[in-house]
Amino acid sequence: MRKGLLISTMLVSVAGFGASAEAANQCLQTPSCESLGYTQTSCVDNNGVKCPFGNKYFCTCPVKYAYSCSGTGYAGGKGTACNGKYDECTCINGYEWNNACKKITCKIGDIFYSDKTCSSDVISGKTPIAVVIYAYAKGGGQAIALKPIGSYAWGDSSKDITSLKNYDSPFSTLKDFASCENTRSIIAAGDKGTYPAAWAAHEYSTEGTKAGDWCLPAAGIWFSYYNAKETINSSLERVGGTKGALSSWTSTESNNNEAWVSGYLSTDMYAGLYDVYKGNSYEVRPVIEF
Repeated sequence: MRKGLLISTMLVSVAGFGASAEAANQCLQTPSCESLGYTQTSCVDNNGVKCPFGNKYFCTCPVKYAYSCSGTGYAGGKGTACNGKYDECTCINGYEWNNACKKITCKIGDIFYSDKTCSSDVISGKTPIAVVIYAYAKGGGQAIALKPIGSYAWGDSSKDITSLKNYDSPFSTLKDFASCENTRSIIAAGDKGTYPAAWAAHEYSTEGTKAGDWCLPAAGIWFSYYNAKETINSSLERVGGTKGALSSWTSTESNNNEAWVSGYLSTDMYAGLYDVYKGNSYEVRPVIEF
């Protein structure tokens, strides 16, 4: 009887040892943090859980990180991303941020601010730099500086700039809205000693803008001013600017000897546009395209 009990105990012990060995053989390798979704090296505002097997994190983002910042009008994210999303985006020129990059829709007479936004109202804490003088049908437009920046000659009267279209009558100039395209053609044709007015506009800058952002207005832009001068003048005066366009150069060329001046003789007919000798000095009042 005692012998039988001993044999039975041995069999149970051997069976138990076999089960333990089998269990040991079934131990699994520790999974990688990445395979479990812990892919970040750190989390924004410490919102996340650390992987128990390593130094990676699974991040949970605050609600404000809601924008992928991609698509039409977007220049990218602003600040730090959380799981590939941002709490704010930056926009390309012609678009403004308002929980999305939206095309700037400005009206003639709106105040244009240094952050490239516009409003019909004076907004406390923002810096006005111009007033909208012309609006494109597709969105965007041009805004005029708050004040003239000085008097200059247009430039070389011996040369007809071949990259500029010649306009030979006041009526024809009303179709020219290419302020910055004209200005680029002029400064490419010579230095500031040769074409002072265009260079003065080109080198102008304000808060939020830099040299190269501003241009000498095309003649059609001044005609737009005359069509809405009461609205534009009111906005200019509300933000400390000066009204009027008396004897101001345009970037519109007539011929090798003459270019167009707006406000000459202070008449409303065709914005008072007259072709005058390029060597004369008249006001320069830049515009910015947006």
